[in-house]
Amino acid sequence: MNGVHDMGGMDGFGKVEVEPNEPPFHEPWEGRVMAMNRAMGATGAWNIDIGRHSREMLPPHIYLQATYYQKWFLGLRQMLVDRGYITQKEVEAGHALEPAKPLKRGPFEMKDLPRVMTRGTFARPTNTEAKFRIGDRVRCKNIHPQGHTRLPRYVRGHEGVVEMIHGTHVFPDSAAAGQGDSPQWLYTVVFTSRELWGPDADPTIKISIDAFEPYLDPV
Repeated sequence: MNGVHDMGGMDGFGKVEVEPNEPPFHEPWEGRVMAMNRAMGATGAWNIDIGRHSREMLPPHIYLQATYYQKWFLGLRQMLVDRGYITQKEVEAGHALEPAKPLKRGPFEMKDLPRVMTRGTFARPTNTEAKFRIGDRVRCKNIHPQGHTRLPRYVRGHEGVVEMIHGTHVFPDSAAAGQGDSPQWLYTVVFTSRELWGPDADPTIKISIDAFEPYLDPV
């Protein structure tokens, strides 16, 4: 989807302020939000791409004002409601009002922590051959899907060169829609800055993205 989360190449938001020695969490609640997200994902309630899409769907005025882990919390809360693990009345009450919906996996104990906190691989086998080779020129499709996609707006319609081939992986667009892994070939594609930003861009800069095969056309 085209949302406020896809801000690559946009102007007017000020420079990125780097915090020296930034801690993983600024407040204890942030760590709890991360833990809840990881735990619910490990239960099989949803996958990482569904989680990303839940944050992308936050209204622009909320997305731009929320901190990183506030976005995680708001997305988590909406997924729990949408999938029937909690109700909106329970959110408003701040506690459970009825028996919990059964989980696919879990609940977890302390002995399960290393497994729950270890992210699995997204590589998947396939019987297809890669459509592109290193050095091939490709054009990113000018798509505007209603659902989740990992193709940034700023590269759509632009030409680049395949630099690396990463094998086949879970296709986020399918996984976020609950349509299975649909393994696709994944490439690193490199663009010149002037291809993306025009003649005023710094010619010494190159930009690379990882792009799935369905995003690309041959040139």
